[in-house]
Amino acid sequence: MIRTITIGSYISIQGLFERQVDGGDIVVRVGEKIYQGKPVSK
Repeated sequence: MIRTITIGSYISIQGLFERQVDGGDIVVRVGEKIYQGKPVSK
């Protein structure tokens, strides 16, 4: 499933959902890279 997260105030990243972590953050994968941030609500 593709999910979008925000890192900081201005950066949004869209990638494959990996897992949810404590504090409400989620982890997404873009190619070989892993990013963690706040999910963007619909």
